[in-house]
Amino acid sequence: MNFKHLYYFWAAAKAGGIVRAGEQLHVTPQTLSTQIKLLEDSLGCHLFQKQGRGVELTPEGRTALSYADQIFSLGAELEAAVGNKRAGVRTLNFRVGIADAVPKAIAYRLLEPALAIPEQVRLICHEGHFRDLLGQLSVQRLDLVIANEAMGKQTSVKAFNHTLGITAMTFFATPTLHASLEGKFPQCLDGAPMLIPGSASAMRQRLDLWLAEHGLRPRLIGEFDDAALLKAFGGEGRGVFMSPTVLEEETCAQYGVQVLGRASELVEEFFGISVERRITHPCVAAITRAARLQFSRK
Repeated sequence: MNFKHLYYFWAAAKAGGIVRAGEQLHVTPQTLSTQIKLLEDSLGCHLFQKQGRGVELTPEGRTALSYADQIFSLGAELEAAVGNKRAGVRTLNFRVGIADAVPKAIAYRLLEPALAIPEQVRLICHEGHFRDLLGQLSVQRLDLVIANEAMGKQTSVKAFNHTLGITAMTFFATPTLHASLEGKFPQCLDGAPMLIPGSASAMRQRLDLWLAEHGLRPRLIGEFDDAALLKAFGGEGRGVFMSPTVLEEETCAQYGVQVLGRASELVEEFFGISVERRITHPCVAAITRAARLQFSRK
């Protein structure tokens, strides 16, 4: 495979079209098209297809783009590592997978200590489904996976769970919605409009059980796999929603909501998963030390 042809394809896919990529690379669209056609010939498939006046990726093109992302990302890491070594500076690449169910604010809090260690760190973050990230960890493409669930014993990946912290959950509502609810918490949730995590979420199962134990039947307005989208709807007053207690101040400030109540028995736990039983990676060690101080273990 000619990597120059792959690079031109990658640039066109990232730019959203051949003309725009040509402008960025100072190459004519005709030259770019020719190079991409040579790549398609070598792969035996079309990578782009016409869509209106522009082009879009074919299914094969999306697959090729995924691999190209990895190839050029590794190339950048190689260049940085070799270049820094030549300059006498040691750069520590820290590759982390963040499960998509982990709130972004939590992920930042957990990862921030890794950037404060004495070594110069290059943080490389990937977000995805938990199982997909475990697969990348198993082939050592990641140093750590951060998730809100532990790796089960049935998983074939040889790795180890490291508990990072536990936080209770807080329920939030806009001031207008808050004023319309009757009774004290948690009884005020009975019949109240509520926004909840999707059925695949580990927290959803805990929430369903908690509601049943308290005899509460809220009016379910929506289910969301994306926590940020759920909170956006909550900030517009569409329903009561919950978020980790450790993020109370940020949630109130960002979405203009008030604390409705706290459920100390409804908790979310965060894990760091690595191939090391005994933590030796300096970034992972910094994260685990700081997490023990940040999170409440109620």
